[in-house]
Amino acid sequence: MIGPRVLDAALRLPTAPAYLYDLPALDEHAAAVRRAMGATELYYAVKANPDAELLRVLAAHVDGWEVSSGGEHAHVTSLFPGMPVALGGPGKTDAELRLPHHRIHVESPNELRRLVATGLRADVLLRLNPDLPVEGAALTMSGPFGMDEDGAAECLALFTDRVRLRGLHTHLASGLDAGQLIGLAGALLDGDYEEVNLGGGMAVSYAAPDTRFDWEAYGAGLAALRGGRRLRIEPGRALTAYCGYYVTKVVDVKRVRGQAYAVLLGGTHHLRTPVTKGHDQPVTVVPTGLGRGPADEPVTFVGQLCTPKDVFARNIVTTVRVGDTVVFEMAGAYAWNISHHDFLMHPKPAFHYLAG
Repeated sequence: MIGPRVLDAALRLPTAPAYLYDLPALDEHAAAVRRAMGATELYYAVKANPDAELLRVLAAHVDGWEVSSGGEHAHVTSLFPGMPVALGGPGKTDAELRLPHHRIHVESPNELRRLVATGLRADVLLRLNPDLPVEGAALTMSGPFGMDEDGAAECLALFTDRVRLRGLHTHLASGLDAGQLIGLAGALLDGDYEEVNLGGGMAVSYAAPDTRFDWEAYGAGLAALRGGRRLRIEPGRALTAYCGYYVTKVVDVKRVRGQAYAVLLGGTHHLRTPVTKGHDQPVTVVPTGLGRGPADEPVTFVGQLCTPKDVFARNIVTTVRVGDTVVFEMAGAYAWNISHHDFLMHPKPAFHYLAG
């Protein structure tokens, strides 16, 4: 449910489409996560949303940043010089292996050999891809990500006094609840590594936006498993998804073979999330238009792109007219930054920030 404060701000935006970020809500949420995690270190996965204003809010609550490219590294280090950076991601270039970091997540024996060959000092976490069952996950990080037990064993002989093994990194799946992640953590912490990064993967429900991941239960579960280890997590979507809104207008309403459609300014070249995850983006229609349109019936919301895949949400029972304002919730992660911005060369959205 979108609160009146956000709806009022959405209606006062000078142009549409536009992104609206609720910075006080992000600050409150990030602070609550930080409290719940206790001694577990909290890094933010910058890939979820690298917007500088969001990062400035998060900087007060996180211990560092997880980046997956030289571009992300340059972005966060220019904004927050001195904050710890963990460098991850498959296919690191030689230039990326030379970037300064707090930790580097090594993906393969060959990558470790290349890192050693730089002659630089490095503190390494081996990214492990263990053979563990992950039921009910929205996305499993299998295949080329990380290495199996044989690959990790091969790496052990390659470390030097300059390139040091600190522990393990794992990110097995996305879309898991606290109990599932605690169960996986229990299996992964069955070893003698001094440091383990458990990744992200906290469930975010687009079908039930008011349902949140149980951070308190997760923090308590990790505290019970920690022992003398240094634990770290690196959530992305679960931190920023809820603070973002995509605000647009209805430009046309139509009926094709009995199906009602609302055609919106913009499209999934601005907000790619519903296409990539195959869901209906949570939506609120604000009656600011004139004329007739579908009333209390299933409506499919689409954008301006020349593809039948340009769909935000299907068969949403609502009333909609040309000129109405449409607000999509949960647009604060993997939204603008993963979208194909230049397809058809439509205007890009504006960005606005709701302050305290």
